[in-house]
Amino acid sequence: MGCCAIAPSPGVLAPLAVGSALMVFAGGGHLSGGHYNPAVTLGAWLRGRCPAQDVLPYFLPYWIAPVAGAVLGSVAAQAIKGSSSVTRMAVAAGPAFLAEFLFTLALVYVVLNSATAKATAGNSFYGLAIGITVMVGASAVGSISGGAFNPAVAVGLGWIGLVAWPYLGLYWVAELLAGACAAWIFLSLNPDDR
Repeated sequence: MGCCAIAPSPGVLAPLAVGSALMVFAGGGHLSGGHYNPAVTLGAWLRGRCPAQDVLPYFLPYWIAPVAGAVLGSVAAQAIKGSSSVTRMAVAAGPAFLAEFLFTLALVYVVLNSATAKATAGNSFYGLAIGITVMVGASAVGSISGGAFNPAVAVGLGWIGLVAWPYLGLYWVAELLAGACAAWIFLSLNPDDR
């Protein structure tokens, strides 16, 4: 979804496009839980809103399907954009790790609060909250890390050439660690919401 907005190079409106697309896709939450992000799946599982029997035997849909979707989206963006070359980002490992960790933490925490908490059950704003969180994060640190906040999106960024493949581990570690930390923070602040 975001590859067309950022190729050949990210523009000012790319964060708005990506955040808006995620807001729209959040409407599919009733079908799959809206797990388009392995870091969110990890956070929801650790938080207790995604049972182990749903996550562990169904590793394919919750973790591999978003990565496959990112690759297919990248291929589609390359087909739509034609021969436009992507300007590879110069990624500094420390700042990129911190940017991805902090904004993935914010994203997963917002998902846990808006889409899984008892206090917000049945709300109609969770998609907006999630999409705006991604938009703010992409606006703030997109030029530092590419603003993935999702291990699957990181694969897509690598596929289109925006980020060099050797950095993929940095994204996965930062984002999955952030998902786990968001679950821990949520449970610490909401001990009765288990």
